[in-house]
Amino acid sequence: MGPRLRGDDNMVMRQYVTGPLTVFGLAVAALTCLADQASKLYLLFVFDLGARGSVSVTPFIDFVLTRNTGISYGLFQSQGALGQWVLLAIKLLAVVALWLWLARSHSRLAALSLGLIIGGALGNAIDRLAYGWVADFVLFHVSTANWRFYWYVFNLADVAIVAGVLGLLYESLFAGDAAKAP
Repeated sequence: MGPRLRGDDNMVMRQYVTGPLTVFGLAVAALTCLADQASKLYLLFVFDLGARGSVSVTPFIDFVLTRNTGISYGLFQSQGALGQWVLLAIKLLAVVALWLWLARSHSRLAALSLGLIIGGALGNAIDRLAYGWVADFVLFHVSTANWRFYWYVFNLADVAIVAGVLGLLYESLFAGDAAKAP
């Protein structure tokens, strides 16, 4: 049996993982992860997007199921179990680092942004754990008579991560109290 934490040690440990806006940021993360997973579960198992193929939502957005075994934008595709576990471990380490950053955040924008990133990362990690791949389904495209543009297929977790990064960039460039990573 390992050594027990004394009261002082326990308080020091708590200071590393909690801060004035930690609950707010984690609530944002939980709601983000929940919305991401709800959309994926609906599209995979109720709407059965895999069987429907491509579904036009607007003239520039389609729903199409893509099984992403890599990371952002399909980079580092990994078909084997070892690669999937390595990607999952990296993602979980990133979530821990972001949580520690959140614990030191004193700005609501930074806490919101970090919560979005954490929730998006957890949403995609759940996919990787459950399926061995991340379910991406939104295809943004623009087509004219002479030109076509197709963006990478993405999901709500990816949108949250991008929004969170943009929030942190905005705060670091334009806000008085720049968000500082620990």
